[in-house]
Amino acid sequence: MPDEPRKGSLLVIFLTVFIDLLGFGMVLPLLPIYGDVFTEDPLGWRLGLLMASFSMMQFLFAPVWGRLSDQIGRRPVLMIGLGGSVVFYTLFGVATSLSSLPLLFVSRIGAGIAGATIPTAHAYIADSTSVEGRSKGMALIGTAFGLGFTFGPVLAFLAVPTGRGDPGPWPGYAAAILSAVALVLAVFKLPESKRADSESAARKLFDVDALRQAIARPSIGMLLMVVFLCIFTFAKLETSSSILIWGNEEATDSPFRFTWAQVCWTHAYIGFTLAAIQGGLVRRLAGRIAEGKLATFGAAVNVAGFAIMVAAIKCESVALLLASLAVVVAGVSFIQPNLNSLLSRRSDPNKQGVILGAAQSVNALGRILGSGIGIPLLRMDYAMPSYVGGGLMAVVLVLVIFAARGGKDFPGQ
Repeated sequence: MPDEPRKGSLLVIFLTVFIDLLGFGMVLPLLPIYGDVFTEDPLGWRLGLLMASFSMMQFLFAPVWGRLSDQIGRRPVLMIGLGGSVVFYTLFGVATSLSSLPLLFVSRIGAGIAGATIPTAHAYIADSTSVEGRSKGMALIGTAFGLGFTFGPVLAFLAVPTGRGDPGPWPGYAAAILSAVALVLAVFKLPESKRADSESAARKLFDVDALRQAIARPSIGMLLMVVFLCIFTFAKLETSSSILIWGNEEATDSPFRFTWAQVCWTHAYIGFTLAAIQGGLVRRLAGRIAEGKLATFGAAVNVAGFAIMVAAIKCESVALLLASLAVVVAGVSFIQPNLNSLLSRRSDPNKQGVILGAAQSVNALGRILGSGIGIPLLRMDYAMPSYVGGGLMAVVLVLVIFAARGGKDFPGQ
């Protein structure tokens, strides 16, 4: 069993993940705006690729970092990742100063590689906690994610206090400074956790055998399809929302004319809503109402949310827009945790790792493709991402109903 000092190091892990995600949350709302300022991209494919590049690198390099941490330890891998974040967020600021799209690509690709150490952070917690306390330890990373995405956009606004004009380089520099703080904490406060009996942190890029085993059980295949569609839809919304609401000199037909500061606050509003609903309402209902019913409710709420978003765009109503974002985020909050719970309940306890690993692979692919397609859809029509999102969530609604009714819990669950 791990000793007490290693349990105390969980606070440092929380801070390193939180600060790393804080830097990511600072930059995310502004990336499409940076790209839109620096390049002519009528169809939006270059911006889509810029947004997808970060997730793509995380997908490719997470198993690389996992295998390396199995060999040399968790601490050095986490420190390398934080050091890389310092370098590439600094480069992001430089790219902004030079108005260079190629440098923006290099900075986002590098930041994706450096930020792919999150599975190693999971492994650190698995090393440092008992089986009984592991779920609480893992919850720290989930909390760090939520807080990072909530407060990151706020700090992006504070990094350029005037709130006027095009965003300058300071969001990138501030993210680099925060990553440097996390690196210093890791150097002085983070002991090595890996032991001879530690679980492996390495994962396959896309485990075809795991996927085949997963879909062999009734309803699992449909649930995995639902996971993909939900992540694809939400990633598409994340990457297209900044361009949708930002008003610049050329976008005379834009339905909204937010300043870049208001873009930051809108993303903070999204992150806060997600954390509040998942941490409050969904947790209270979990266990009282069946997962299938909660996920079905979430899908129906999402369909309504995208319908409201279409109306907001057509009416150019900020109030309707904010309401639609809250409704969509509420739907996602109900769907994701309950899908994971359903997958777990329908799985053989001896193969849960395999099936949940397949879900993570599907999740990653959904995020890559959704990030890449959101802006090109927006270039076709401002309401197109909402139309596509509503249509996909209607499909999700049907699939969840059939999956919940057509499958059974694994015996003994």
